[in-house]
Amino acid sequence: MLTRQLPITTDAIPFFIAAIVLELVLLARSRRPVAGYRLSDTLASLSMGALSLGVGVGLALLAVPISLVAWHHRLFDLGTGAVAWVVAMVAWDFSYYWNHRAGHRVRLLWANHVQHHSSTRYNLSTALRQPVTSVNELLFFPTLCLLGLQPWLVFAAGGINLLYQFWIHTEAIDRLPRPVEYVLNTPSHHRVHHGSNRRYLDRNYGGILIVWDRLFGTFEPESADEPVVYGLTKNIATYNPLRVAGHEYAALARDVAATPGLGRRVARLLRPPGWSPAEPVTV
Repeated sequence: MLTRQLPITTDAIPFFIAAIVLELVLLARSRRPVAGYRLSDTLASLSMGALSLGVGVGLALLAVPISLVAWHHRLFDLGTGAVAWVVAMVAWDFSYYWNHRAGHRVRLLWANHVQHHSSTRYNLSTALRQPVTSVNELLFFPTLCLLGLQPWLVFAAGGINLLYQFWIHTEAIDRLPRPVEYVLNTPSHHRVHHGSNRRYLDRNYGGILIVWDRLFGTFEPESADEPVVYGLTKNIATYNPLRVAGHEYAALARDVAATPGLGRRVARLLRPPGWSPAEPVTV
């Protein structure tokens, strides 16, 4: 899934547009079967991106002062040199992996992240189908600043992580050389992440680095024997961005209301998507 940062996001808009046009040309020449583009789906993705960008402005306005307070109470000062840059990039990517994994395994968080997975297409416009209800970054920024990274450096690391993840949302690029595939997140790895096939569910959470998935047992390679089927296990029949943003929250609210007992209701929120209260749960 992509995190939202400003102003890097807005500065990159011309690049996003040019890349989408180039991808359209490459897909038209592709000899492999691809999902490609559909106008209604693309418009929904772009609408979600615009809404997300608006929310991102508000989040940035909140994140900056909170991060400055955290920086004032920092435990260390890593400076602005090469070490600080490496720590910032790796720490952000490591945090992103666990946040992304939680977004798939905790239903309340999934209600936000599912918005990004709601397309049955996989292209660069899908990368822009960002959730409009994310507040997770408000935890990332201050924590990393508290540990000794200057706020501007944390924002820069998040922005670079964002831009990297844009290009991997494509079917126009097949597999890359093996050393690259082993270390970095690539289009092949991320296609798996967007798959609704059982073998591909909840795999390949990495942002820039795929090594986190290899280390923590969530890696799955793309198989030539099983093409990726994009979308959700139960797809939604809508291109309305507001329904895309709210459909899982509505379903979650219905399930919580229909579930007896406080413990089971809390479990509805915190257990993985698809969990049902067949067994007693204590809280």
